[in-house]
Amino acid sequence: MTHPDDRSIAGRYHLLDQRITNTLAEWGVTVLRIALGGVFLWFGALKLVPGLSPAEGLAGRTIEALTLGLVTPSASLPLLGAVEVVIGIGLLTGWYLRAVLLVLAIQMLGTMTPLLLFPTEAFERFPLVPTLEGQYIIKNLVLIGAAMVIGATVRGGRLVADPDHIDPID
Repeated sequence: MTHPDDRSIAGRYHLLDQRITNTLAEWGVTVLRIALGGVFLWFGALKLVPGLSPAEGLAGRTIEALTLGLVTPSASLPLLGAVEVVIGIGLLTGWYLRAVLLVLAIQMLGTMTPLLLFPTEAFERFPLVPTLEGQYIIKNLVLIGAAMVIGATVRGGRLVADPDHIDPID
């Protein structure tokens, strides 16, 4: 590919675009991991204090339904909050990422089940008009995607700003 003369406006734009893209490739996954960790830590901590989490009622009912009534909301919410805090800490620190992402995947499966278990609470008009609770659940698809991107890097994968200039991997 030919590049414009570096002194022209197009050339300067190309160099600026290249620098920005390189910076995004270098820092994007780290920022994504820290942001995802912060969300899990924050939302998990809210579940540890009764009455603080807006998801408390639905999360408790979901776990109770999934365990066929064996685990009550009063027992499950602190456990769920603790699991989310551990996921958050793991993402923030980068410690045990494979295990943390596995636990996150299992936890995310659970968070999606209210769409099936409680459709009248998740949708005003199924399937196109979610309630606020439904929106809260559906946004987890973005968290799942973020976790997948982070997971793609645990064995040394990385974002590449310019695929035409990739260093060969041994």
